[in-house]
Amino acid sequence: MMQLARKVPLSLTAETAIPVSGDIPLADWVDEAGTKPLGTSGISVRTMRGKKVAVLVPVSAEVAMTNPAGLFAQLQRDLPTALGRAFDYAAIHGKTLTGGKGPFEDCLSATPNTVALGTTAQSKGGVYADLVTGLKAVAQSGYDTTGFVADPLLKPEMLLATDTTGRPVFVPDPAGQGTVSRGSLIGYPIAYNRGVGGKLNRQSITADTGLRAVAGDWDQAVYGVGMDITIKTTDVGTYIDADGHVHSAFQENLILMLCEAHYGFAVGDKSAFVTYTAPVIAPKAPPKQSDFALAA
Repeated sequence: MMQLARKVPLSLTAETAIPVSGDIPLADWVDEAGTKPLGTSGISVRTMRGKKVAVLVPVSAEVAMTNPAGLFAQLQRDLPTALGRAFDYAAIHGKTLTGGKGPFEDCLSATPNTVALGTTAQSKGGVYADLVTGLKAVAQSGYDTTGFVADPLLKPEMLLATDTTGRPVFVPDPAGQGTVSRGSLIGYPIAYNRGVGGKLNRQSITADTGLRAVAGDWDQAVYGVGMDITIKTTDVGTYIDADGHVHSAFQENLILMLCEAHYGFAVGDKSAFVTYTAPVIAPKAPPKQSDFALAA
């Protein structure tokens, strides 16, 4: 979402007032020395408060020192991705990844505009018509669509879409306008992140919400960064695991990696967006211990 939404300054210690344009003032023609027409700006003010997002990962000291297969370096790349997914999920669904109430007052899923992909018959445009139907809803609300954010699950669903003769609807062209894999979708910029749909990992810890994409006027979505992503490491701290047990990094020969940042988010007008949904994909059952034994 940060690739498309509007970035604004954010205070770490207080609420930040964010001006959001509701409409553009109307200008009119006037005679020389005539009375100038009065325009209404339609500017509204939203408030944004910075919220901290963080993740702590314990790593074996031997792994950190020897870096087998680049695992430690991989964690340094993966942790910021984890924060980005948490931000997208909160800003879109209004929830934390554990299902609690999200940190922001606004969320994009609260838009009154929604389209179920696969609703339109192939003979009437199929999934292409579904996408345009969503853009029409945004336009009827008085806004101009500037892009999509989508779950990677959208790609195969779009690429499998065919017309009545079985030909793919989305085929690559030199400008990349007809494909879903070169940064655009039906001529609009698109950015992918698993935080959109909620299926964040390969196990069944987080579930697919069925949301495949959000499109709309991204000037109506604003975010702030009060503190850039930081990664800290220590070998002398303690942490509490999911079962409530306290662990000592020094005693257990661990390196603790802490990644955190401060973000804020607000929406001007929720009707400036549309959500696209698809049938929920059921989570796979985690592998049984006997499966590993058989494989060995």
